[in-house]
Amino acid sequence: MATNIDNLKSQMRKGMLEFCVLLLLSRGDAYVSEIIAKMKAAHLIVVEGTLYPLMTRLKNDGLLSYRWEESPSGPPRKYYAITPLGTQFLTELHNSWNEISQTVNHLINENS
Repeated sequence: MATNIDNLKSQMRKGMLEFCVLLLLSRGDAYVSEIIAKMKAAHLIVVEGTLYPLMTRLKNDGLLSYRWEESPSGPPRKYYAITPLGTQFLTELHNSWNEISQTVNHLINENS
């Protein structure tokens, strides 16, 4: 039973990761280490090996852009920014999230 729960939790996190990345970037440009730190602060543990392929896919889909910036403490950093298409997609994701959460909350509270 625990394996099924862990698998389900993992699938749910993967489904939410794209939404969370776009939410964070809608508040300002960031590089991958910043995004990971912000997600960790929100108790969503993500590793670079998971995030980099997602960032590449979102960029290839036109939802993100990036620029290189010199870093005062090391090599240049790749800063990601949400594009207008990404903002539109985020709005659609947010609407979908609201619908899903309302449905689930309704079912949870139905017999309360």
